[in-house]
Amino acid sequence: MAIGRTAMNPSVQSGTVPYSVGLAANDALDTLLQSSESELPTEFLRYVQDVIFDSPSVDGNSVCLPCPMRQQEACAALKALEGCAAAAIAGLRERKNKTDISINLERVTCFLMSAYIANLDGLDKCNPKIRFRLPDTDLNNAQSILYRRLSAGLYETRNPGEYYHIHGSLEASATLRMIGLPAFVPGLTDYRQCINTIEAAVKQFSAGELEQGNQRYRQAGVIALTNQQYRQTPHGGVMDSLPPFTVQPLDMYTPPVPFLDGEDGDGPSQCLKGIRVIELCRVIAGPTIGRSLAAHGASVLKITSPQVPDVPFFQLDVNAGKHTTSLHLKDPADRAIFESLLATADVILDGYRPGVIARLGYSPEVLAAKAAGRGRGIIYVAEDCFGGADVLGAEWAGRPGWQQIADCVTGVAWEQGLFMGLNEPVVPPFPMSDYGTGCLGTVAAMTGLYRRAVEGGSWVCRTSLSQYNLFLLSLGTYPAAVQDQLRRRHDPHFFALRHSDSVDEVGGRALRSIRRLHPALFADTMMQSAYSDGFGGIVTWPREALEVDGLKVGHVRPTRPNGFDAPTWEGWESDESLLDGPTTLG
Repeated sequence: MAIGRTAMNPSVQSGTVPYSVGLAANDALDTLLQSSESELPTEFLRYVQDVIFDSPSVDGNSVCLPCPMRQQEACAALKALEGCAAAAIAGLRERKNKTDISINLERVTCFLMSAYIANLDGLDKCNPKIRFRLPDTDLNNAQSILYRRLSAGLYETRNPGEYYHIHGSLEASATLRMIGLPAFVPGLTDYRQCINTIEAAVKQFSAGELEQGNQRYRQAGVIALTNQQYRQTPHGGVMDSLPPFTVQPLDMYTPPVPFLDGEDGDGPSQCLKGIRVIELCRVIAGPTIGRSLAAHGASVLKITSPQVPDVPFFQLDVNAGKHTTSLHLKDPADRAIFESLLATADVILDGYRPGVIARLGYSPEVLAAKAAGRGRGIIYVAEDCFGGADVLGAEWAGRPGWQQIADCVTGVAWEQGLFMGLNEPVVPPFPMSDYGTGCLGTVAAMTGLYRRAVEGGSWVCRTSLSQYNLFLLSLGTYPAAVQDQLRRRHDPHFFALRHSDSVDEVGGRALRSIRRLHPALFADTMMQSAYSDGFGGIVTWPREALEVDGLKVGHVRPTRPNGFDAPTWEGWESDESLLDGPTTLG
């Protein structure tokens, strides 16, 4: 079933017609365009009428996730805008009267579950054997030891009905000590006992005291607010006034930089071919931007430090299409190598807390000055948790945070809990806000590159997990009839979850229920497989949801772990056969 922009969306609020994800995605795209209008080149809008939301099976047009928020529709709309950006970039070389832009709704849903359905030789995130197949970047045992992993969780405070998400991030010791617990308890391995131990410690504090502790220990954490409560905070009020992403000039001293032309004047098969991207990110949201830019043909070099931890499994998913290398930017020799890579880079992706990369000497202003010196502008793309890094009054802008923190502070977790019949917040299944934020960052980066090609200059692009959640919340929750149907159909075991259950427990139960209800989402045509030298096996990951007429969207190299490649732009392997349709290796 294909739903174009000319399709009328009948009222589904009354329950008189079946709910259609495709039709609702059209509405979500309208909302996205309205909220982002100030940031978008007018040429992007020319392609909006060419968008089609396509669903080869009934599953794509159905609400599949046990969640009240319109995540499928939000990401479908973002992929549509990404397609408009790709078409506009290609249109700088060859203007067409029409460019078909198709979003596969089944693959959008797979994209939102990507962290849980990507696998290595059939071993996914929920399989305990997978840890023995991955290079260990969990330097502080924050993931491999259950007790320490659960230091990132949502717990009730001393005040009944008040919930606070502590987050041990990728270290855990400081957060555990902050609440009066030892950093390691070797004998504590039972899931429920770990939760009870940590929640009992959190209940010794109020949310205000935990806030003070986080400031003192420099940890991530936040009280779980409803969306109304969030909007009433000074920071929430500021963020509510912003578009989902911003693209602003850093300077306009350098000339336009055209996109690569192919042989005989024909454009390349991928719209960002020839673009060089340095990715300074970890975990999911920031690396998703790099993964998507790589799917449009950009050469994305992910640079991580051997002294900075990262979650091992997520690299299997988000490093698709990239090269990865290891440099420590506090080491003079590594810094010199980084400078040589930076000299020809077009885009810098910064996924760290605001100020971290600047303190290393690479603020947007410094990067723009370097770009002016070489006569070729640069695009700086920043993604973080709270947003507002350059906005007056955004008091939480510099705080550390992750996907769960954003879901709790903006009100998404409360919506999930109420949907589940609870008077308490629950972090939704899967890191969907991470992937949605990655979509926003991709559109922002492509907008910056388009601006550079047409107007010249260097550009700074910003988005955040909180901005994605505000866009998501602006779409409203599903109609009551749809939510009732989801509660009836999905596994009751999922609805037995509580606020303190881990993200893996929530995600695992949701995934089992979705597999039973929507088997078409897990068909071979939804996935891409290739042998990865870096991981020493066949990696399977979701195929791209976006198709653009005249362009290829997909990855030309398999994923690899962090630090696998030499720090160079030269000699990259490429297998364009990976772009030619579904491939499953046995």
